[in-house]
Amino acid sequence: MTSLSQPIRSVANGLGLAWWARVQTHQPDVTYWFGPYVRRSSLEAALPPFLADLRSEGAASLEHSLLRTRRGEPLTISTEAAEPG
Repeated sequence: MTSLSQPIRSVANGLGLAWWARVQTHQPDVTYWFGPYVRRSSLEAALPPFLADLRSEGAASLEHSLLRTRRGEPLTISTEAAEPG
C-alpha cells in the first residue's frame, strides 16, 4: 500500500464511495467487513486470500457480498457474543 492510497481510501469511505466486502460465516456466526477499496476490481483481487484464511480457520460456510458503502468500526461482529447467556 502506498502512502497516498490510505488517505484516498479514507476519503472514499467517508463519502460512502468505498467498496467493502461483507463476509458472513456460519459456525462460528460472524460478520467480517473487508475494505475499504477505491475500486471494485481491487477489492475483488484482494478478497480471495482473505476468504481462504477464513476457510483455513474452520468456518463451516462463507457468504460474501460486495457493497459500495461507508463503514467504520467494528469490522468483526460476532453473533454469538451478542447473544445473552
